[in-house]
Order: sequence, then structure tokens, then C-alpha cells
Amino acid sequence: QVHLVESGGGLVQAGGSLRLSCVASGVTFSRNVMAWFRQSPGKEREFVVGIGRSGGYTDYVDSAKGRFIISRDTAKNTVYLQMNSLRPEDTAVYYCAAKTGGRSWPSRGISEYDYWGPGTQVTVSS
Repeated sequence: QVHLVESGGGLVQAGGSLRLSCVASGVTFSRNVMAWFRQSPGKEREFVVGIGRSGGYTDYVDSAKGRFIISRDTAKNTVYLQMNSLRPEDTAVYYCAAKTGGRSWPSRGISEYDYWGPGTQVTVSS
């Protein structure tokens, strides 16, 4: 059975940093494209950043470029999201997602992902 579990969320002031982690179990981690999505109250879930199976390809939405960094550690079955220069508009529940088939690079489509974590809350105060 596949499990994704996020951690590292919390409350931070604008300009601060957080590091999210997502540990995967029940999957061959190296065969999965991984991504982070987020959802704010009243809004649809949106793609933030993804990383290919080998870690050599990443895709960031414009608002994350230069501030967020995604990485993966195959030995630990873990994907990370380092978030710097946080803004109030980054406030959301952040979800980790895994895509097992298809192309080896990330997709921005929610339906492309097979497994999801329960999410971790990130709140950025102004």
C-alpha cells in the first residue's frame, strides 16, 4: 500500500523559510515523478513544482521560481521543498503527489498523479 506523508509545515512570518518533506512508502521511489501542489481556501488545488524520476528535471510555476527549491533523496524515499522568501499568498495546504507511469518528467495536471499525501498547512503572516 502506498503512503505519502508530508511534514514541515507551520506558521512563519513573511520573508521567512520553511522546508517541507514528503516520505514515500510502498512505492519504488526512483520510478516516480514527484510534485508539490497547494490549495488555498476557496481555490482549486494548483501545481507548484515537480521533479523528474532522476532528479535531473524540474518544473516550477513562475511564482515559485527563485524562491522554492525541490529536491529528492532516493536513499530516503523523500522529496523536499525548500521555501524561501515566503509571502502571505503562499499560505495554503501543501500536498505531495507521486506519478508512477507515463513520462519521466513532471506534469502540471492534477489527474496525472496517482498518489497523494494528506497535506501540511503552511501559513505565512504579514
